[in-house]
Amino acid sequence: MKATERLHDLGQSVWLDNITRDLLHNGTLQRYIHEFSVSGLTSNPTIFNHAIRNSTIYDDDIKRKTKEGSAEDVFFALAVADLTRAADMFHPAYEATNGIDGWVSIEVSPELAYDAKATLSQVQQLHALAARPNLLVKIPGTRQGLTAIEEAIFAGMPINVTLLFSAEQYLASAEAYMRGIERRIKAGLNPAVTSVASVFISRWDKATLGKVPQDLSNTLGIAVAQRAYRAYHDVLISDRMQRLLNFGARPQRLLWGSTGTKDPRASDTLYIEALAAPFTINTIPDATLKAFAEHGQVNGMMSTDTHDAERVIARFAAHGFNYDDWAARLQREGADEFVASWNEMLEVIKTRSAALQPT
Repeated sequence: MKATERLHDLGQSVWLDNITRDLLHNGTLQRYIHEFSVSGLTSNPTIFNHAIRNSTIYDDDIKRKTKEGSAEDVFFALAVADLTRAADMFHPAYEATNGIDGWVSIEVSPELAYDAKATLSQVQQLHALAARPNLLVKIPGTRQGLTAIEEAIFAGMPINVTLLFSAEQYLASAEAYMRGIERRIKAGLNPAVTSVASVFISRWDKATLGKVPQDLSNTLGIAVAQRAYRAYHDVLISDRMQRLLNFGARPQRLLWGSTGTKDPRASDTLYIEALAAPFTINTIPDATLKAFAEHGQVNGMMSTDTHDAERVIARFAAHGFNYDDWAARLQREGADEFVASWNEMLEVIKTRSAALQPT
């Protein structure tokens, strides 16, 4: 039995952290589904930037769609075309799990990270454009994003909360989700609206690499994850969540993002092995997925005991890394990186479009 199958059997969903049209056309995604127990996928501006920049497979659509709108309109047309096809491939998993699994994600424009009204409007547009029940729209978990998340959940739109870097940011996301569900219950609406909360892991270790003693390298991300998992567990068993479940709500699932190892000296399956936990999701890049299927180990499940995590975080604090400050900094930097990728991708589309037009 492959390690990915063991994760699946132990209750963790394995999602792919990638999408390209080549993956869809050449059968690779279908192979991942059958061989590696992959049951969903996520995308972001960086992923699509690489996909469009490094392939000519999008050229015919770019040439045709350019006549219909802006570079942003062209991008969303390309992305939705890919993601709806992927959503259809995952629809059997969606049906088999009654909507717990089998999801794909698309992100709103990262330039809207601090504009709740515009974010909500684009979420509505993307859900209408895709017209798939198993599509999650990603909203950054910024302060303004949380407002949009609550409103989107109240409107009944499935949401993936992204760019979370700490237990506290996760809890803010869970709060926004529960408020939206409570408002639906009060309004007499169906409370079964799906959401996941994506906590990014490896960026912590990348940010501190070479700045702390060697024995602390590649330990902070896992410590942060342990804190977040304890917070998640506490939300699931809380009286508030139990009341919502009694009305037919679904708990917002915790998702591990940024789980590819950044340090070449560390194990290429470091985060997959450390973050095995039931009723969570791990989104895994292609190379890490293949490595884990080949030689990964499932050595048990995460514990809700955070004693070791607190010790690690305290040691980092002694070296000048304030947990709260760095969580806020990583969220800002993550949003900025997605904006940069977004703008690069739009420039690629504009350049490609101009080159494809008849002279």
